[in-house]
Amino acid sequence: MRKLIYYVGASLDGFIAGPGGEIDFLPVSEEFLGWIGDRYPETLPTHVRRAIGIDDRPNAAFDTVVMGRATFEPALTIPTTHPYGHLREYVVSTTITVDDPEVEVVRDDPTALIRSLKAEPSDSHIWLAGGGRLAASLLPEIDALVIKSYPVIAGGGTPMFAGGFDPTAFTVTDREHFENGTTVSWFDRR
Repeated sequence: MRKLIYYVGASLDGFIAGPGGEIDFLPVSEEFLGWIGDRYPETLPTHVRRAIGIDDRPNAAFDTVVMGRATFEPALTIPTTHPYGHLREYVVSTTITVDDPEVEVVRDDPTALIRSLKAEPSDSHIWLAGGGRLAASLLPEIDALVIKSYPVIAGGGTPMFAGGFDPTAFTVTDREHFENGTTVSWFDRR
């Protein structure tokens, strides 16, 4: 069965973006970018894949991405309305309008969408790309986490999970360290 996997980068204090949505404070080294390109190439936007010469690399883990409005909106400044052209894209929002047939806007509770996607026959999984409110609302559906933890304190911004108190246990299954201090940890729901 397909899994919903929250694959996300965060500061040491658990923020995935700054107060204005910025992510440039998360230090991505060349070594780490190469690792992402090898391990999870589909998580790089299409224009980035082209720029670093991996646009022909097959998807490794995901064939679908689900994201909130604030995660999607920066793509509009590139400008593109289909930032992950190599994936099926869903944007969960009650306010955004996207004029692109390749991007589906979900205005209702995203739980039904996730359950429908999980039921599809596929060897690939569903990437929950953010944001924090969407992740909190889908916490009961999240099967696994891949957390890229960057060696920086943000002090504020968008938390990884922006919701109510809801302790949910996960088990660490693997961890990898990089020269710049970044770690990647894999977790499965207990």
